[in-house]
Amino acid sequence: MENTVTDIAAAISIAYYHLRKDFRRKKIHMKVVLLQDVKGQGKKGDLINVSDGYARNFLFPKKLAAVADAQVLNELKGKEDARLHKIEVEKQTAKETAEKLAAVSVKVTAGAGTDGKIYGSVTAKDIAEALAKQHNITIDKRKLQINDPIKSFGTHIIDIKLYTDIVGKVTVVVTEAK
Repeated sequence: MENTVTDIAAAISIAYYHLRKDFRRKKIHMKVVLLQDVKGQGKKGDLINVSDGYARNFLFPKKLAAVADAQVLNELKGKEDARLHKIEVEKQTAKETAEKLAAVSVKVTAGAGTDGKIYGSVTAKDIAEALAKQHNITIDKRKLQINDPIKSFGTHIIDIKLYTDIVGKVTVVVTEAK
């Protein structure tokens, strides 16, 4: 009987040792949503899997992440849907503006010398102001893509980058100021 008790105690001790060893090896992970950009982990709004200790000791105290529960995931999904909707609206607005610009001709006057050449050149600012004044279309002057300076009278076609892949064209007629 004495022998069996020691054998059982030894078996329990060995089992406990292996259980602790496995527990120490086993990494406990949790899903979190990043509230700010974290170097080496991801950007704001990303759903990532991190170790429990890293989340509890680093991310949570510094308010860099939140536990990915149902409420946080729904908020994340809502924000993503809103962002996609905003992009779609901006694209649609850019397409409509491109269609308006295709049918528009902008007249810009410039001073000229005795030989019929323009003093200076017609700038993007001049064209943007003329568009706003003549046709009530407000375009940021930085969106106008003028490759070569406009230094001659006549008709010129200017590209306007309205969105990432949407480019409108406007006809600019430069005339001599009297």
